[in-house]
This record gives sequence, C-alpha cells and structure tokens, in this order.
Amino acid sequence: MKRKDFLKMMALLPIGAAAMKLNTLHALTNDMAPTERMPVLFLGHGNPMNAIDDNIFTQGFQSIAKTLPKPRAILCISAHWETKGTFITAMEQPKTIHDFGGFPQALFDVQYPAPGSPELALETKKLISSVDVGLTDEWGLDHGCWTVVKFLYPNADIPVIEMSMDYTKGPEYHYALGKELSALRRKGVLIIGSGNTVHNLRMAAWDKMMTPGYGFDWAITANEKIKQLVTDGDHQSLLHYDKLGKEIQLSIPTPEHYNPLLYILGLQEKDEKVTIFNDALVAGSLNMMSVKIDKT
Repeated sequence: MKRKDFLKMMALLPIGAAAMKLNTLHALTNDMAPTERMPVLFLGHGNPMNAIDDNIFTQGFQSIAKTLPKPRAILCISAHWETKGTFITAMEQPKTIHDFGGFPQALFDVQYPAPGSPELALETKKLISSVDVGLTDEWGLDHGCWTVVKFLYPNADIPVIEMSMDYTKGPEYHYALGKELSALRRKGVLIIGSGNTVHNLRMAAWDKMMTPGYGFDWAITANEKIKQLVTDGDHQSLLHYDKLGKEIQLSIPTPEHYNPLLYILGLQEKDEKVTIFNDALVAGSLNMMSVKIDKT
C-alpha cells in the first residue's frame, strides 16, 4: 500500500484506531519493500486426508519447503473458491474452512490459524487493472489452501490470503490475471496455485485412493502430456487444453482444479525453469503432480 493511500484510509477511522494504524505504517512500508524474486508453486492437493497423513506427497511438500526463501506472506489461488467475479480475503484472522464431508473427525479438528493481511489484500487489488477485484471477509482458508500450506509452514506464522477464481471466465482470463500478480513476487510474497491437473472423481477407483502410482491408461497419457508441455513452457497448448485429445478431456472434465495452474504459468518469466515433484497418480484418475518455478 502506498503511503498516501494508507493516510487516506486512516482519515476515515476514529482517532484511536487511526493512531494504532499509524504505529504500523513503518512496519507495513518495510513489508512491501523490494525483495529477491520469490518462486511460484502449483501444488496438487488431492485427498483432504493428506492433511493428517505422513506419505510421499506430504513429505514432498516438506522437502520443497526447504528450498524456498521464507516469504513475508502467501497468496493462494485454490480450486475450491470459485465466485462470480474475483475476490480476495481481507480479514485479520481467516478461519480454517472444512469444506468437505464424510471424513474422520480428526480431519475436522485440524486448524490452521495463520493470520491474514488486509494490507496485502489491498495491495493485490491495486495491482490488478483488468478487472475490479472485491475484498471480502466472508471466506477464509479452504482445504485447497490449508491442507498443503500446513506442510510448508507448520507454525502458521506466515500471513495468508486467498484469491478466488471467476467461474464465468475462460483459461486466457486466468492466465492473464496471474501475470498481473507478478510484482508481488518481488515483495516477498509466495504465490501458490492449488488444484490437480488430472482430476476426474466420477471415474475414481476409491479403493486405490491411498495407493500412489495407480493410474488408468488415459490418465497416465494425460499426465505425461501435461507434464511435458509444462516443462517445455508451451503455455499456448496448455491454455487450449480442450484441443489436446480425449485423454486430456477425461482428465479435466471441469476446469476448477486445472485453472490454478494457469495462474502460476502466467507468472513464469523467461529465465525461469520448472521443477516437477509429487508426480504420481492415485485412485486411477487423480494426479498429485506439483510444480515449482524459479531461476534454478
């Protein structure tokens, strides 16, 4: 947030509240100071039960965390927050949302009490010029976010905000909107997309959910094709995934789990490379492939 905007906001507050905000101005200015470019991540989140399991996928999240600079904040784009229009969470303390059913109570008992960041929410809103972004306190951290972020930063001491995906828009919109977030990478913000590149629950072999490596032939073919295009930086083909064959169509029957990848691809810069990890299928039709993009 720029100083002049901050001061305008304080002018609207009661004197006591304005004084408290003034005390945080210096800290906020430091928070938005330039940093080295942060990596970006696409994380395959898969089964919510991963949140309370110790398996190859959670170990993969923990391992990749060791390669990351400590961020000042996190912006997450989750497959599980679709809206008409684009919104950003702007509350001080986002709630942990258990947006699923039929799982053990132990999973519902998990809390991820990371702070929010109204300041970062406003800064992000101001960066986006192509569309009017709304700020909201009516969401929180859904399971697409907290079930993976908890393995990166288990102390829940990094501020986290979420940005929704507009379900009325196509792939090009999501890819272009990702590009508009690029300045955050040089302000210490780790941007994460959370979804799955192969995600067909209707065809899942539920008895194989906890068996890494079990994939139907069409899902294996789709996974290899998507992985190759991501590694090659062929974003245009990935934007037009509906033209990539029947295997891809089976893998992406609806776009909400695929679209977070497009935000992350939109953030890739010319000198950056892709690292693939957690690359395994489960339940026949669900892939946990995850992507790190940075200059390494």
